[in-house]
Amino acid sequence: MTDHLGELAALGTAVCWALGSLAFTRAGRRIGSLPLNVIRLALALLFAVVAGLALRGRALPTDATAEQWWWLGLSGFVGYFLGDLCQFRAFIEIGPRLTLLIMALAPPLTAVIDFAVLGQRLTPLSLVGMAITLAGVAWVLSERTPAAATPGPAAPKLRGILLGLGGAFGQAVGLVLSKRGMVGYEALAGAQIRMLVGLACFVALVLATSTGPRLRAALGDRGALGYATVGALLGPFLGVSLALFALQRTSAGVAASLLSTSPIFIIPLAARLEGERVGVRGLLGAVVAVAGVALLFAG
Repeated sequence: MTDHLGELAALGTAVCWALGSLAFTRAGRRIGSLPLNVIRLALALLFAVVAGLALRGRALPTDATAEQWWWLGLSGFVGYFLGDLCQFRAFIEIGPRLTLLIMALAPPLTAVIDFAVLGQRLTPLSLVGMAITLAGVAWVLSERTPAAATPGPAAPKLRGILLGLGGAFGQAVGLVLSKRGMVGYEALAGAQIRMLVGLACFVALVLATSTGPRLRAALGDRGALGYATVGALLGPFLGVSLALFALQRTSAGVAASLLSTSPIFIIPLAARLEGERVGVRGLLGAVVAVAGVALLFAG
């Protein structure tokens, strides 16, 4: 069993992200996506500060260069702010299952942006994997579902799908930008920079849109705070920690493929905890999409 600790950690990460998305969805329905993002990033940054003190002896990334701050800060703006602004609204619009399925498009989008911007090579197998992932996601999203199958009056909603696509694109661009800033720098400190910039952008948006009263009301909602705390623990903290452990213990391709299985793990969780009815097409489409991601990394 010890020979497969990396693979088990990667699968554990996928489960954490699936559970975390459910927790964030429930919190978002109570307090809204904008207050949730502020609270979520503040909690995640708090956990990262504690981890930084324990692992690096530094609470904050004070050792980063100006260039690292630029690229990682830009990554935080695009990924944590713009991308998560779309993704967490999609959680509310179409639910966590379809949102995570759409987010499976992030790896293919990352590969395309890598190719266009950084000149990374795309093999024929990678292109096949990208096509399969796109087909799996499109197959599920094109299914006609009864209105009761997912939260909201129309399921799935076009706006929610577009928000999910915005989240996937933001995550992909954010990852490419973070590559430039992570050269010769520690992952935890890099994540802190992204969190700091993302949180600052959300706070600025709250001030600009007069959402302060909603944020204060959200801070008084114990149920929502509980869900947000669980989500922050499972996602940015425990999930990312397990992901880093997985990358240390197994190959990057295997780890990335297993990390992408969240759309499969979310299906029984959504059925059990959200009461969502998932048909054979929804299950097979998720499996096809994840298989495409695996081929992408295998290429």
